[in-house]
Amino acid sequence: MSTHKIALKDLFNTAVIVAALGYFVDIYDLILFSIVRIPSLRDLGLTPEQITSQGLLLLNVQMIGMLLGGILWGVLGDKKGRIQLLFGSIFLYSLANIANGFVHTIELYALFRFIAGVGLAGELGGGITLVSEIMPKETRGYGTMIVATVGVAGAVLAYYIVEHFDWRNAYFIGGGLGLALLVLRVSVFESGMFNAVKEKNVSRGNFFSLFTNRERFFRYLKCIFIGLPTWYCVGILVTLSPEFAKALNVDGAVSAGRAVMFFYLGLIPGDFLSGLMSQLMRSRRKIILVFLLMNGVAITTYFMSHGMSADSLYYITFFLGFSVGYWAVFVTNAAEQFGTNLRATVATTVPNMARGATVPISIAFTYAASQFGILAGGAIVGALCLAIAFYALFHLNETFGKDLNFEED
Repeated sequence: MSTHKIALKDLFNTAVIVAALGYFVDIYDLILFSIVRIPSLRDLGLTPEQITSQGLLLLNVQMIGMLLGGILWGVLGDKKGRIQLLFGSIFLYSLANIANGFVHTIELYALFRFIAGVGLAGELGGGITLVSEIMPKETRGYGTMIVATVGVAGAVLAYYIVEHFDWRNAYFIGGGLGLALLVLRVSVFESGMFNAVKEKNVSRGNFFSLFTNRERFFRYLKCIFIGLPTWYCVGILVTLSPEFAKALNVDGAVSAGRAVMFFYLGLIPGDFLSGLMSQLMRSRRKIILVFLLMNGVAITTYFMSHGMSADSLYYITFFLGFSVGYWAVFVTNAAEQFGTNLRATVATTVPNMARGATVPISIAFTYAASQFGILAGGAIVGALCLAIAFYALFHLNETFGKDLNFEED
């Protein structure tokens, strides 16, 4: 049987479809707060100044929840199984989403954004781990490509839902989608690799073992560092696009919500193409390198958009999204770097550590902008994130076609 036929058959695997839909709902909720931040906080009676400060607080609370949730779900996934991870995470953030639709105080809003963050943290890593382990090693990249490509489309749905419904109903819809997905999850089977390791006398899901071995620790750090440019683009260039547009003398008003939509519209074909190319070129590292180089071009173009129209800046934002479309390959690479007894822990914590890096990146940007101005400060931080990602990539081993049936010592 040809590789093409094997890949086509595996793309219709129930686990691939359900993991893709789970990530779709995950991204919907992850992006939803950024889109409804202003109308929801205004509805709660906050002043424009409070909307900015409390909005950042809520975003940071959600990110802290994701950092803690990444560890929680990763350990659970290695100790109890990939299926329990996926069930638990989507159930938690679906309930938190519904609760967010009922809040009338900033304190409750923060509490439920934290809980949602904890729940959201498990979806991508759990799905990628399960798909990587159940598919043939030569074709698993096609499966993770589908998961990421379908998943990031959730951001586009979030934008259109907010265009047609108020912010409370947008949260209810997200929670309802997640609970509906739980019904589909019943038909998904556990990974055979996990079941085999469960019978062995080996330590599973020991998060701290990532820090007790020097080589393993730096391998883990390098997996995280490759993702830094993605969250620099999301957290700085896209989130603050109205402020950058003003500094660049862009002609016309720029909406952060619209910039988010264009960024994720670019991410969809980017994720698809990076996953496809990594299979055709039989390499994860080469494809990540190509996309990092494109990201450097996209960031440079962004900072050279002086006097352009608002639409032109949106098109550049689309290119920014496309250039960080190596996200699926990035998470797949992390999952493939580690043994079965730590794979869910790594695949779940790595993307959330990269997302959490938004906090130090934003602190670095705030300092650089205060010293050199918003444009120069933004460019400096962007160049630093890219340099770290390039260094990490060049010091990681290729994982394409690697046999994943092994354990960490």
